Amino acid sequence: MTRAAIPLAIFLALAGLFWYVLGKMNEGEYNPRDVPTQFIGRPAPPFSLPDLFDPTRQVTSAEMAGRVWLLNVWGTWCPECWKEHEYLLHLAKNENVPIIGIDWRDDANEAKAMLARLGNPFHRLGFDAHSNAAIDWGVYGAPETFLIDAEGVVREKHTGALTPQVWNSKFKPYFANGGAS
Repeated sequence: MTRAAIPLAIFLALAGLFWYVLGKMNEGEYNPRDVPTQFIGRPAPPFSLPDLFDPTRQVTSAEMAGRVWLLNVWGTWCPECWKEHEYLLHLAKNENVPIIGIDWRDDANEAKAMLARLGNPFHRLGFDAHSNAAIDWGVYGAPETFLIDAEGVVREKHTGALTPQVWNSKFKPYFANGGAS
């Protein structure tokens, strides 16, 4: 009986830990994909990408100089990107948050169709088919959202779908004083 008690106790301890972590994930307090970035507190990497809707124009980070803004890396192939899309629309329309999008490793026609169907939350939208900007930003999955302050410094990063809880805890304080960081 005692030989069975030790494996049972280990199993119960692991099951309890698993249950605890799942609870934290469901509450939005823990995200296993939230890997720290080296960019926090450093100048944002510059980028220049073709505009998704007009490839003859460029979308650049320099356009946002002097403003607090979000950079959102997404793709139509990403289920979490679909999940956060409605909230990005809310932020753009109701909170006046400037969001620059990078459509990453995607099919341009699928991206345009999705945005036509669901709405476009992006102030500007660059197309990064070959991961040129994503590599510079250290992106390894989508969606990833970065907050850049008026001085061009990365202040926050979130990996995974942007939610009201994440917005309120990580990003909203930077927009509370009209964009002052």
